Amino acid sequence: MIVWPFLRVILHLLQGLATSAFVFPLVGDARREVLIKNWSRGLLRILRIQMDVRLSEAPSSKRSVLVVANHVSWLDIFVINALQPCHFVAKADIRKWPLLGWLVAQAGTIFIARGKRRETRRVQEGLVAGILRGQRIAFFPEGTTSAQGILLPFHSNLFEAAITAGVPIQPYALRYLDKNGDLDKAANFIGDTTFVDSMMLILKARGMTAELSELPLIETTGLDRRVVSQLAHTSIATALFREDVQDLPGR
Repeated sequence: MIVWPFLRVILHLLQGLATSAFVFPLVGDARREVLIKNWSRGLLRILRIQMDVRLSEAPSSKRSVLVVANHVSWLDIFVINALQPCHFVAKADIRKWPLLGWLVAQAGTIFIARGKRRETRRVQEGLVAGILRGQRIAFFPEGTTSAQGILLPFHSNLFEAAITAGVPIQPYALRYLDKNGDLDKAANFIGDTTFVDSMMLILKARGMTAELSELPLIETTGLDRRVVSQLAHTSIATALFREDVQDLPGR
């Protein structure tokens, strides 16, 4: 039966909405991060998703960085936030999602209209300002979700923010595994799959593990954004596929 877990997810979303509306305005950034982390971990527990976090030998939690990761599902934001809350860059249409759209907006998500150069420039400037204020910014350079086992070419535009701010890139590799250790297709959020459809698939899966690997930092000093983008793509691809891969050109 998945009815009760589904109702628990709805109740958890409502609790998050209430916290965002009534608690966030009264607390500072540090307390807000704790609330976001705890809420994200609670959501994963309700969805019966375990986390397998693999930290780099040189953790970046004490450094200003720009976080990038491959993009499989709407789950990705909450998996990363369960480790360390970030301000995410996301497609503008996510803001229109019922409940969840408003919730991620209150968590500090930066929305961008894809394909508009002026919008990209505005977001880049906002990212640089946020990084210099000490915010932990994250985005998905594929620009859209892709099925597990596939890594799309990276858009390089937003990597310019790290170069301008003088901070390194922190790559993460995300995989969702079933109880046998194979890629779990239930996590894929592609095509015409709706948010509710995705939620039901995840609840039915049982035994899903979110494997989040923190990869070595990529220094950006003196590099072009396309080079930095390619280095991040290679790092994530190698971690995802555990073998030598042929690099795909950045965009």
